[in-house]
Amino acid sequence: MVKAKYQKVLDLGEKLEIKNGDVKVENGVLQVHGTAKNQYHKNLIWDAIKEAGGENPSDIMADIKVENTSVFAHHTVSRGETLSKIAKHYYGDPMKYPKIFEANKHILKSADVIHPDQELIIPHL
Repeated sequence: MVKAKYQKVLDLGEKLEIKNGDVKVENGVLQVHGTAKNQYHKNLIWDAIKEAGGENPSDIMADIKVENTSVFAHHTVSRGETLSKIAKHYYGDPMKYPKIFEANKHILKSADVIHPDQELIIPHL
């Protein structure tokens, strides 16, 4: 029953390719362990846990580590995206785009010009 409640979390873990994933139920508590690629993926897992179980769920114990702590995330640019649109997605604030530009000056000449398929570093705030 508890596993079904958190099935979306487990599915998201597979989609995000959580490494060393382990899921088991003990005494009615779902225990989830694994390593996310970056902090953004870990945050997505926690958001899914809270969505299913509330702010402080007592029927799940999750231990999610982060493989790469040097960056918040990596982002592959899609057609029509701008740095401000990307900043809004990751930070919730489009005006934080200069942070992304600064972290990617090695491949970007201007904050106004990005191209599809460029791999951008999304730094921690």
